Amino acid sequence: MPPFADTDAATFIAAFFDSLTSSTVRGDSPDEVMERHFTPDIVQFSDGIRLDHKRLRDHLRPVARNVTGWRFEVHEAFAEGTHIAARLTIHATGRKGGPTATDVHLFADFTDDGRMHRAHQLTRMLPAPDAEEDLSPSAP
Repeated sequence: MPPFADTDAATFIAAFFDSLTSSTVRGDSPDEVMERHFTPDIVQFSDGIRLDHKRLRDHLRPVARNVTGWRFEVHEAFAEGTHIAARLTIHATGRKGGPTATDVHLFADFTDDGRMHRAHQLTRMLPAPDAEEDLSPSAP
């Protein structure tokens, strides 16, 4: 049974990315974060760049060091079996610089236990958001 059979695709994808980010930022071991969220043979193409398990794991360290606040705004998401197509905005603040917003178009395949197995995403930076927006981390 697909991991989002009991919830809508938008709720699932927002919860997936929030869990991934919060466990990374709070300092969970990168190996634990990867095991919880991705299959060992994960392949993600992000803006044409191929990221395998090792490259995604290596990406966790800068996220843990730099991200101080985040919010995932899912505009639309559709699921068919274990596949999700979603359009979302990542709102984030970092230790250096102001808030950022990134538009994401995601096409992903998940395992029945909710881990990402394959993904393709296209991203673009949006104009600087309002600096007053509260991006406090979600409660664990």
